[in-house]
Amino acid sequence: MDVKIKNIRKEFARFPALHDLSLDIASGELIALLGPSGSGKTTLLRLIAGLEQPTEGQIFFGNEDASLKSVQMRNIGFVFQHYALFRHMTVAENIAFGLKVRPSATRPPKAEIRKRVADLLDMVQLSGLEKRYPNQLSGGQRQRVALARAMAIEPSVLLLDEPFGALDAKVRKELRRWLREFHDRTGHTTVFVTHDQEEALELADRVVVMSQGKIEQVGTADDVYDRPGSPFVFSFIGSSSELPVTLKQGAVHFNDRPIGIADQGEGRARLFFRPQDVVLTDGAEALSGKVTACRRLAGTRIAEIDIAHGAGSSDKAHHVEIEVPLDAPVTLGGDLSFRPTRWRLFLES
Repeated sequence: MDVKIKNIRKEFARFPALHDLSLDIASGELIALLGPSGSGKTTLLRLIAGLEQPTEGQIFFGNEDASLKSVQMRNIGFVFQHYALFRHMTVAENIAFGLKVRPSATRPPKAEIRKRVADLLDMVQLSGLEKRYPNQLSGGQRQRVALARAMAIEPSVLLLDEPFGALDAKVRKELRRWLREFHDRTGHTTVFVTHDQEEALELADRVVVMSQGKIEQVGTADDVYDRPGSPFVFSFIGSSSELPVTLKQGAVHFNDRPIGIADQGEGRARLFFRPQDVVLTDGAEALSGKVTACRRLAGTRIAEIDIAHGAGSSDKAHHVEIEVPLDAPVTLGGDLSFRPTRWRLFLES
């Protein structure tokens, strides 16, 4: 089932949570809504589910306008962060719940419900645990039961709200891999909300990066990490440093000095680069500063550097981080020069 969101606006007590937002989700796609707290990602998910109604705009499931339909009429599967399992029901009873409460006209026979529950238990790798209660399961197992319960009703769209947020890092990583495999087997259109960049980049076919109720960029993991479309996306996705620079005659200048990289354009700009995308240099055209800290990171080190403004400036130094080899001659308080090898410039208006 494809989902089309057209010019959605949502206000809470006249406070705009979403601003004229549009998004097309293809049938069978796994989409991540990624952004900081307050970006509007959970509000958008709740609008798709029918738990909130838009102030303006429309939501289509296929060619049908679902904007004013109830949650039940939309046939949505919803998985919450904290499982929301019924504690007094067994695993099998939790999974079967959505089918058993259907009106008699659409309720499957008991034998079919039992078979579907058994199939889902096998699919989520919990066969043999059907008689257990939620308090007898691990967090990862409870979340898989929640997913099986959502899938039992054969939803048109599967929605997950921070599905692994309550789990520890090791279990979260294992469930991410499992969810991707599960999605590839079932092929459901799936939308999940997360604030975890690693989770979004690893799992999703496309990532929707949100900020302040707007979509900043939509793209694959490679798109949003390697080709960020705005200063916000560059600074939000992964580690990065930023410096104010000036473009003159095809060269990039910092403190009125060329730093050894070329780019077209004229005027003031913001230079972004990632810690690993630099090279140490002794050349005159480079960025230089004093090392304020240095820490081990797997097979490399991260050097923290304060790059001062020109002589006589009272402005605070710019703090950047770069990745350096383990054997690099880095000393605390010493000078270090480097040059970005990959970067992105955003001209200031």
